[in-house]
Amino acid sequence: MAKPSQKRLEHHLQMVAYDRQYDCFGTALAGMDEVGRGPLCGNVVTACVIMPAEPLFPWIDDSKKLSAARREEVYEEIFKHAIYIGIGEASPEEIDSMNILNATKLAMERAAMNAPASLCIVDAVRDLHLPFPISPIIKGDSTSYNVAAASIVAKVTRDREMVEMAKLHPEYGFERNMGYGTAEHMQALRTYGPTPFHRRSFIGKLMGEGRK
Repeated sequence: MAKPSQKRLEHHLQMVAYDRQYDCFGTALAGMDEVGRGPLCGNVVTACVIMPAEPLFPWIDDSKKLSAARREEVYEEIFKHAIYIGIGEASPEEIDSMNILNATKLAMERAAMNAPASLCIVDAVRDLHLPFPISPIIKGDSTSYNVAAASIVAKVTRDREMVEMAKLHPEYGFERNMGYGTAEHMQALRTYGPTPFHRRSFIGKLMGEGRK
């Protein structure tokens, strides 16, 4: 794996320093993040990760700041070394029935319920029902080393799911848009209608228009 830039190394040290303020860093400090709140289809996916104090991985960062290829590489390293990884999902049906925020909370609870954590840093979301305290912070995926690791696990997991979904419904371009409302995706919805994976509460107006 290529050596990160000096700027990235400095940011990496800042994230590690943030987590080191907690006595349980490296043993029982978890980070949690989600991906997929905005797309028109697919699950919302969350990950809860506990990374060890050693070895440290300087490429761990907010998943949005990494290329798809780099995310895949770092994802594999996280799975080799993490103390704990939990993945939780909420389906389109659950999103439609309880709204995206509550579905995200449900997915987070599924990801973290069995984590051997003393504390979990969560990217922004509050009021989770877990057997340990949480610390919600804004922009957690670019602030906390463990949350950044969780952001990578969640992103790669969901992207892989969307690539598989694209094989079933190639006309929507899911492997490119990951379920977001791109022009290609919107046109496919108007032409073919929704798939079983679409969130009806997100596309109600389009569904009412019928096929064109």
